[in-house]
Amino acid sequence: MKYSKIFLYAYLAFAILFIYDAISKYIASGEIAYPSIFLAATAIFMFFFRRKFRKKYENRNKSE
Repeated sequence: MKYSKIFLYAYLAFAILFIYDAISKYIASGEIAYPSIFLAATAIFMFFFRRKFRKKYENRNKSE
């Protein structure tokens, strides 16, 4: 279960990297990096989805 917690925060790390990439491309050339924005949004969604699923799984194991 510890690995899932590490991967949970890896999603946030990747989201930060993709947001940084999108901002740096916008500042450098004025180009909006839609793929980076999409991947950052997906990583943030996956963080919250996995966190909710992990809590649900832990609560199920505690009740048994």
